[in-house]
Amino acid sequence: MEPSSSSSLNADTADASNLFRVIDKDNVHGLNLAVPESAQGVIKPWHEREDTTVYADSGVDDQMIIHVPFTESVRLRSVLLKLGRGESTPRTLRIFANHPNIVDFADAENTRPQLNIRLLEGEVEVVEYPLRVAAFTSVTSLSLFFSDAVGEDTSRLYYLGFRGDLRNPKKDANSKIDIPAANAADAPLVDRVSEKSAGAQTTAR
Repeated sequence: MEPSSSSSLNADTADASNLFRVIDKDNVHGLNLAVPESAQGVIKPWHEREDTTVYADSGVDDQMIIHVPFTESVRLRSVLLKLGRGESTPRTLRIFANHPNIVDFADAENTRPQLNIRLLEGEVEVVEYPLRVAAFTSVTSLSLFFSDAVGEDTSRLYYLGFRGDLRNPKKDANSKIDIPAANAADAPLVDRVSEKSAGAQTTAR
């Protein structure tokens, strides 16, 4: 599958599958950022995806890593990015799933990523990059390593989001509750007692 711009995404579908609600935003952090707190700023709700007033810039060079933990295990289908334009566009993204041990760039360089993506240049909208779902079926955290900026000095990121679904979605409170095996075994006995006490009626009162 090829990357696609946000203009081609169905708004309802994008909202329904957007994983913003299960990102542990308070614990999102980054490495080599000009402003450390900016890592959390690029995690935005879908309707703010085109906002350019809040962004994350890399620090001493064009490399930066954003760590994103989730509050629940998720299955990822795509990553959504709005990147800096011109010389601040990073051209390479390496994605590491469930690697909380990546604490610096040496760890990232010595760890094999689940996916290495060549990012598009010249895009002004959010771009969706499809993932190999088989490699991201049960994810609790991601580390995203951006590098190779066009101008070689600074990488910029305006928006970071994900599409997918929950691995263990919580059951609806109104959904049918299964009867435990022990109680299920007792059910026929209760029915027989009800039948005897109510004559032809088979429903317990």
